[in-house]
Amino acid sequence: MSQRMVLGAAAVAMLTLFPASTSLLLADGAQAGKDTILKASDISPKVFPERVFYRGQLAPVQMRNTGGVHFADDRYLLVGLVDLAGYGSPIKEKFQAYLLNEVTVDVNGKPLEPGAYGIGFVQRSTFIVTDLASNTVLEVAGAKDTELKRPVPLQVLAATEAGAYRLYVGRDYVTFKRTK
Repeated sequence: MSQRMVLGAAAVAMLTLFPASTSLLLADGAQAGKDTILKASDISPKVFPERVFYRGQLAPVQMRNTGGVHFADDRYLLVGLVDLAGYGSPIKEKFQAYLLNEVTVDVNGKPLEPGAYGIGFVQRSTFIVTDLASNTVLEVAGAKDTELKRPVPLQVLAATEAGAYRLYVGRDYVTFKRTK
């Protein structure tokens, strides 16, 4: 067997073992096997919709105010602020952003299952998660980061604990981490 045939057979074997969807380098340059924090520039309508359904209406997402985490196993937690024109005050109070989650996460000590949710910070940094009908699913105490150098409308940053992240809306935040 020629060297060219051996190399060709090896290439076919590699493609069989490692399909095209599995890459050694993620699209944003992060190494495979590591979680990646996503900024708005990393999120496109291919992974996060430009309009979302919540409480009987469609709301446009502020794509410039999105963020999330792309987990090492190709699962996502994504969040984006929404424009709330057309929603009444009771809904606007607790629905500030849309959360799409493919994994179970621990949010300040409470589990949140995969799903699509409305989220917001209310009454002195209380973080509330609601289902698509505006029913409360989770409520935890958030915190305010007065030391944050440059607060922006929405961002996800690494927390001090390995594998944990902070979801910020302005200076208000909660810490989340993936559960096993």
